[in-house]
Amino acid sequence: MKAPHRRGACPGLSAPMPTGDGLLVRLMPTEPVPLDAFVGFCEAARRHGNGTIEISARGSLQVRGLTPHSAPLFTAAVAELGIVVHEGVSIIAGLDPLGARSSCGRATATPSPLVGEGWGGGSGDCGDNVPPLVTPTPDPSPQGGGEEEFTAKRMDTQVKPAYSDLIKSKNTLVSTADIAADLRRAIANAGLVLSPKVTVVVYGDGALHLDALSADIRLRAVGPAQRPRFCVGLDGDGTSATWLGSIAPKDAVGAVFGLLTIIAGYGPTARAAEVLRTKGVEAFRSVLAAFIGPPWAPSRRMPAEMVGLHPARDGTIAVGIGLAFGYAHADALAEIVRIAAIQGAQAVQPAPDRALLLIGVAAPNAVHLKAAAERLGFVVNADDPRRRIAACPGAPACASGLIAARALASALTPILESILKPRSNGVAVHISGCHKGCAHPKPTALTLVGTPHGCGIVRAGTAHATPDRYVDPANLGAEISRIAANTSEAAHG
Repeated sequence: MKAPHRRGACPGLSAPMPTGDGLLVRLMPTEPVPLDAFVGFCEAARRHGNGTIEISARGSLQVRGLTPHSAPLFTAAVAELGIVVHEGVSIIAGLDPLGARSSCGRATATPSPLVGEGWGGGSGDCGDNVPPLVTPTPDPSPQGGGEEEFTAKRMDTQVKPAYSDLIKSKNTLVSTADIAADLRRAIANAGLVLSPKVTVVVYGDGALHLDALSADIRLRAVGPAQRPRFCVGLDGDGTSATWLGSIAPKDAVGAVFGLLTIIAGYGPTARAAEVLRTKGVEAFRSVLAAFIGPPWAPSRRMPAEMVGLHPARDGTIAVGIGLAFGYAHADALAEIVRIAAIQGAQAVQPAPDRALLLIGVAAPNAVHLKAAAERLGFVVNADDPRRRIAACPGAPACASGLIAARALASALTPILESILKPRSNGVAVHISGCHKGCAHPKPTALTLVGTPHGCGIVRAGTAHATPDRYVDPANLGAEISRIAANTSEAAHG
């Protein structure tokens, strides 16, 4: 195991990050986790850590309270349980929409493809006049940094060997999980050096989409199942991305790999946003010119809601539950998974927006499982006010925390409810232990931030903003009540 990561890096299994309550590790399973393995994961988190398990806004699992002695034991336990995780560049695949088989002959991992997370029902085909795949590569100059030149010779000799066995004629029904797996192999085989914060998302055009996740590169599937296309975007989320055009599924790995080589050419900490800002979109077009359709932006759609009951095409239900403020104790998670097993669930999948999907539940049992989750304190309704409050661990769990953010979030929820209900969906209140604002980087209607001067109050801003005023945390309830009363009066006045 490597030395603990510095702050700002990604705390993977091999490099835990020190924080206030010990070492923290983050892992994203590359496929749904069998129920018994997930129970074992919870038991390992309790045995080797402090029992706190978090699900991040991007759907990663985080385990807290490890020690230099116990962290390697926890890593070994995860491997023994057969939970497949990937470290390095984050490649996030949406729930596999069709349960198709790729040309590699692998069955997809998702046991219950969800209705609505398919290719159909989207914004139409992006066009078909796309030449066969060309896989260019930058000249790997030792200096790096400048805009790269591409030649067919370098393409054939340097990049194709890294993933030529992966780019084959795909079936028309494509697995996003397979594309993500192929891309991980391509990056590993080529030895591509990228910032661990670089993110790629690959997902379908249905209800449980990944539009809300920001990414360096995004592939969004559109069009009918018989002729799907991927729209390629850079930086931002599904709304703010710079869309380059569309490609055929068989070209997905080559296209993303080419874009990643451009980013890598600007150094080991480079991100797509930096390249776009300094060199413009033309820096990326050369690697896609041979097989991408004309620029086209997919239509906007309603935000995805992971919490709730999601029908699957095989007649089962995926029960989506939320972790209040992003965390739960290992014992509670193990208990709900054991109950899910009794109700017929087949697997567990962490999901974006701090949620957990219990997959494969028989339809008559889904309501019973939902009720059990509610009794254990999980969020089971999309309109639960806790879904609209973002809170980091705060003090004492985080070494940077100056207020007990999660404890305050729990205590203030009844008061904040009057602020939350009249507003639209999304996070409306952010309670941050310090000015870094890790739990929610975007502005919210109300931000409470820990400072050396007390709890800062920011209206319509982020944790980085200068607070309007400061309040002793002990008096915060009264201050929030006053704000809630003024908000209510304004809404009715």
